[in-house]
Amino acid sequence: MSLAPHSQEVRHFHPRVRSALDNPQIRSNFRNAMDGLMSKRQNAFNGWDLESLRDLGAAVRLRALSRLPELLEQLEDNCSRQGIRVHWAETGEQACEIIRDICKARDARTVIKGKSMVSEEMELNHFLEAEGIEALESDLGEYIVQLAKETPSHIIMPAIHKNTAEISELMHDRTGTERSHDVAYLTAAARQQLREKFMKADVGISGVNFAVAQTGTLCLVENEGNGRLTTTVPPCHIAVTGIEKVVEHLEDVTPLLALLTRSATGQHVTTYVNMISGPRKADEFDGPEEVHLVLVDSGRSSIYQDQELMDTLRCIRCGACMNHCPVYTRVGGHAYGTTYPGPIGKILMPHLMGLENTQDLPSASTLCGACGEVCPVRIPIPKLLQRLRKESVDGDSLRPSVVRGHGVKRNWKERLAWNGFRWLFRNPRRYRLFGSLLTRFRWFTPSQVGPWTRYRTSPKPAAKTLHQMMNERTRGGAR
Repeated sequence: MSLAPHSQEVRHFHPRVRSALDNPQIRSNFRNAMDGLMSKRQNAFNGWDLESLRDLGAAVRLRALSRLPELLEQLEDNCSRQGIRVHWAETGEQACEIIRDICKARDARTVIKGKSMVSEEMELNHFLEAEGIEALESDLGEYIVQLAKETPSHIIMPAIHKNTAEISELMHDRTGTERSHDVAYLTAAARQQLREKFMKADVGISGVNFAVAQTGTLCLVENEGNGRLTTTVPPCHIAVTGIEKVVEHLEDVTPLLALLTRSATGQHVTTYVNMISGPRKADEFDGPEEVHLVLVDSGRSSIYQDQELMDTLRCIRCGACMNHCPVYTRVGGHAYGTTYPGPIGKILMPHLMGLENTQDLPSASTLCGACGEVCPVRIPIPKLLQRLRKESVDGDSLRPSVVRGHGVKRNWKERLAWNGFRWLFRNPRRYRLFGSLLTRFRWFTPSQVGPWTRYRTSPKPAAKTLHQMMNERTRGGAR
């Protein structure tokens, strides 16, 4: 059983948005959840010098990114020295193939997974299932959306779009659990169903929150204990992560953890903070026999080439920008049709999928600035959204750009309109003639002017031009 592949066309963003807006249950589920998360985050930072902490978090991420190639090599050296086998994948498909080969080398038929957004990005579950390898999600939220054959709607809380009644009905239909609104009962039932899978799994796969170059340590934070079981019970552990997750020193993790947990769920600290530094040693009683680290590029090095867009790679995947976004809160994660929804998705997915596939995402924002104000590592999301909007309509094919699909929204009608505008307004006589014609034939202005008049009245020229009114006023004053 795997999640459904991301087969939805991202270009169908607007129909999915309208569908979500017409669904009162979806809007209610997200509104209630987001209100609670915003309140918890605010309370969690009470008594803290939040702005100084954000400055520190941003500095840690910027310092790591400024030395990214060097730190990745250092990470590989230190991990290899401790017995962790490091693999490099240029694309998500290559990463899937590497994981498949590791599984087949061990004759693995079952995989248990901790939550990993990179594996979602790669559509790893679907790939493994096609290869005859069962992949089961062990995070409760991921398990729920897997039962529903859906994709996560939030990077921290995958099943946030469902309420208790919907989850109860789903578990009853798919696993035979009794219908109940008792959250503790439903959680215990899911835990019981997953416990046996942990013990029988051939391979455990997890994500990585932070990879420490100095020590070769893989840091993984979670609340349910499933991550610890996934990384220690199966005889083989595969950690998969994007190349941007590296930090330089172990002490760099401390401020990032303080920001991550409070920004994500309003907790002072998560229940489990796992530090993985290698496979089980000869004198140890538990842990995997093998540990593999798969470092995934998948377009990230392209982002790294642009000094401004590189800020996208600072993200620590807390989801705070989603929780405070008025657009995400009303339409939910599935409306975006991408692995990463919300504000962070609108600046990351155009790089990973190209603007030709995500052209509507940078414009799906009010630019209210809430996302930038709450980002714990100070990613200037509104500024990057404006940059991507410009990229999507930039018609200069000679202008260098690291964003695939550069100029995708620019069309011949728009070019004709702007060239006509330039021709008219560069000559005073043409400008005055055009203004005079507009006022005389103002009643012929169409009532529908594309998307503009979907929510606004059609603009009509004034009865007199500004020059005409000023001339009349001058003549009247002279008399």
